[in-house]
Amino acid sequence: MSAAAPRFHRLAVKDLRREASDAVSMTFTIPGELAGDYAFTPGQYLTLRTLLEGEEVRRSYSICSGPDDGEIRIAVKKVDGGAFSSWAADELKCGDELDVMTPTGRFGVIPPTESGRTHVGFAAGSGITPILSIVKGTLAREPDSRFFLFYGNRATDNIMFLEALEELKDRFIDRFSIFHVISGEEQDIPILHGRLDGNKVRVLLRSLIPAASVDHVFICGPAGMSEDIEATCRGLGIAEERIHVERFVSEFGGKPRPKRVVAPDAPPKAIASLIIDGKRRDVPVAEDEAILDAALRAGVDLPFACKGGMCSTCRAKLVDGEAPMDLNYSLEPWELNAGFVLTCQAKPSSERVVVDYDHV
Repeated sequence: MSAAAPRFHRLAVKDLRREASDAVSMTFTIPGELAGDYAFTPGQYLTLRTLLEGEEVRRSYSICSGPDDGEIRIAVKKVDGGAFSSWAADELKCGDELDVMTPTGRFGVIPPTESGRTHVGFAAGSGITPILSIVKGTLAREPDSRFFLFYGNRATDNIMFLEALEELKDRFIDRFSIFHVISGEEQDIPILHGRLDGNKVRVLLRSLIPAASVDHVFICGPAGMSEDIEATCRGLGIAEERIHVERFVSEFGGKPRPKRVVAPDAPPKAIASLIIDGKRRDVPVAEDEAILDAALRAGVDLPFACKGGMCSTCRAKLVDGEAPMDLNYSLEPWELNAGFVLTCQAKPSSERVVVDYDHV
């Protein structure tokens, strides 16, 4: 299926809200003619672009609002040494304008059903943001489904969306259960003290929710935690296609891999034909160069964010040729089987490749 590739639009910050001691959430004023472009599915994210000290900076943040909230809201948690997150949390004001890409991502996208399901979420820190959106969507649109959420933090004042989560628990008391796992404070229930990891998840699931009754699992947090919990869920017999993982940080610390410098007179190894917004453009690709880097070097405006194989903003379908990826933290097995690649990681091994950004 074809659709317009994600695009940036200049939007003003409409509302800022403190969600924790080190986190803020924000909404944007979306013109009526762009409302359809910013319609989203729970679990998707927005990529923001701005200039900091004269340098372009892009960061992706998950949408935390529900599909029926009447707004599109993201949250930013301050990261030590994070220039963008510190600026957004401390200096950004209502009325300030940012370049905001239309929603992207497929975390949490599952087929609808008329029967009740049991969903389980595991989140740590800012990993709550996409899962909160999924929780809201599930409770609002699956009236017979239940959701169990396990949320890990260092301390109580680090819990993002505490009030919103409590409101959901009170509103859907028979269908939504939340368990806070705190590592830096003693808890009345011992199993809820410490880090949220595979061993703890094994005990919690065996005690509260038989793995055989779980329809879908959603995991979002630091890479180590996510991998540990994912492996534990598989070990308990939950099928791989029912486990959905969103990772925020790559082995490069969320930063792009060092870009290879290409000499102006270097002969191309391959030609990449890029299809975006119904138009086709051929660009030369040098030896050991990713398709995205070659396109940007040629001045082609393509969607991207992390350039570290993590966020999938640069996802496209490889419709001809071969282009193996160096890294892949975001594409699921079905996407790989269908021919999708991360163009920030895909390097042609054939003389010609064709990639389609319009194919979703």
